[in-house]
Amino acid sequence: MQGLIQKSGYIKPGGGAGHYAEYIGTRDGVELLNAGDQYLKYIAERPRSHGLFSNVQNTDLEKTMQEVNSHPAPVWTFIYSLKREDAERLGYDHAAQWRNLLRTHRNEIAEAMHIPPSEFRWYAAFHDEGEHPHVHMIAWSAKPGQAYLSQDGIRQIKSKLTNDIFKQEMLHTYEQKSSSRDELVRKTRTEMKKLVQEMWQSIGSHPEVESLMVRLVSQLESVQGKKKYGYLPKAVKDTVDEIVDQMERFPAVSDCYQAWWELQCQIENFYSEKDHERPPLSEQKEFRSIKNAVIQEAENIRLGRMTFEDTDTETTAEQEVTEISSLPYDVWKLWMITQDNTAPMAERDDAAVQLIEEAKGGDLHAQYFIGKLYQDGPVLVPDSVEALYWFEQAARQGHPAAPYELGKLLLSHDSEVHDSKFGLQWLEYAAHNKNDYAAYRLGKEYLKGVIVAKDTAKGVDYLTLSAEAGNQYAQYALGKIYLEAQEHDQAHYWFAQSAAQGNSHAQFFLSRWDSLKPPSVMLSVTRLLHHMSRVFQEQTPPLAVPGGIQADRKLMAKIREKKIALGHKPDDHEEYRSHSMAT
Repeated sequence: MQGLIQKSGYIKPGGGAGHYAEYIGTRDGVELLNAGDQYLKYIAERPRSHGLFSNVQNTDLEKTMQEVNSHPAPVWTFIYSLKREDAERLGYDHAAQWRNLLRTHRNEIAEAMHIPPSEFRWYAAFHDEGEHPHVHMIAWSAKPGQAYLSQDGIRQIKSKLTNDIFKQEMLHTYEQKSSSRDELVRKTRTEMKKLVQEMWQSIGSHPEVESLMVRLVSQLESVQGKKKYGYLPKAVKDTVDEIVDQMERFPAVSDCYQAWWELQCQIENFYSEKDHERPPLSEQKEFRSIKNAVIQEAENIRLGRMTFEDTDTETTAEQEVTEISSLPYDVWKLWMITQDNTAPMAERDDAAVQLIEEAKGGDLHAQYFIGKLYQDGPVLVPDSVEALYWFEQAARQGHPAAPYELGKLLLSHDSEVHDSKFGLQWLEYAAHNKNDYAAYRLGKEYLKGVIVAKDTAKGVDYLTLSAEAGNQYAQYALGKIYLEAQEHDQAHYWFAQSAAQGNSHAQFFLSRWDSLKPPSVMLSVTRLLHHMSRVFQEQTPPLAVPGGIQADRKLMAKIREKKIALGHKPDDHEEYRSHSMAT
């Protein structure tokens, strides 16, 4: 498919723009538009016949010449040309088709030139000559000083006109290639998901990145205002870019970026034959959010914010609860049926109904499990108010895990049940009844100081209570706290206790015991890998729409518009107010 040829320029004030208008409207080869019998009579009788056209039906050459000659600002010129075979095949071998094209896109051309549509002025003429039929166009703003045309604006105009001229051929070409594109997407998606998971699970060590993070922390000390990449001085931006490019050296990052890049190149090659060179990750605009993640991590270090590497704590806590051997067999069996994803849904629903009956009959384990089903679904429709009710029933009967779940739910962001005061009370109740996960959560809250006033001593006390009960996450957190305080013996003890239970982060610190740095610096690479995994996850291409051709963004934008709106209104819940521990 031969493209549209475009040339552009401008004529300065007093540079003969009026004569140029006369030239393009009257030169040999110009086509005189047929606008009806009266117009034919008009141009036949008038000596200065011309082929100029614009938005208006009849264009006055003399008036046009006077207007552009007196214009005190530049007048822009354009030439649009097609090869003869393309022009004849697509119907652009006569003036009327070009006039319709330019009239259709006049507002987009005006936008590219930064001219309000009401101020946009233009004239054009078609010349059916040689191997390249073409149209000349002049354009300007009625308000001097408004018009401005950049290289991006020139490309934007050409893109709009090209897509319209070749739209039928492009539609056919794009649809032919959609099948190949979908296969590429499927393969790339599988590869990227694997690499993203590898990034997320990685515990990285990169001394150069750690040194750069220390430098960035120092640089941020003197930065006033927003700590966002776009607002930083150049020297600080350079450090951020260097960190991103160093992180790109991790095999999982480099391989994931390469998979994404190759897909973009192959998709782009469906529309052009350009050569593509992969830019450094720091220069790739789709991954700009990584830069602000770097800055955020440096700010965490600078401000001494403690981080908690404990993403799997809830899974571990639930396993410990559901494996209690003292569970009544009938209740345990019903619970296991509700959790069996291979069982028929009707069987799981029936098990849930029986559990509800057991809960109503006063069984504290059934009450706890019904709370979990209302909290997590999918057998029961999630309902935080119902979950809160059943957790409280179980807690008041002495269920060992229910106070912890109740406290967590009250501290959640769910506006229907959120209550920090009572949430902390239930966690304290659970902690003092030997629930090490509740003690760990309280230690975190007192150290972070978000929902409760920060109290480092109290936070350490709760972590110690949890750690002494064998909680590996509390043991690891204590190891970091003591390492930060340079109490190496205590730090090593708690890291060793946690590592013995399989905590990989604790093992990481022990493996680098001979080259220790502040914990936040040593963990910065790992945390950046986690941030990057999320960014790459967001850039993972979507799967094709089932039952139809998956149109890529270009096809969607340039060929057709399609919206799919899916959703449902959340169920209303009856208000539930009794959150206190008072009997």
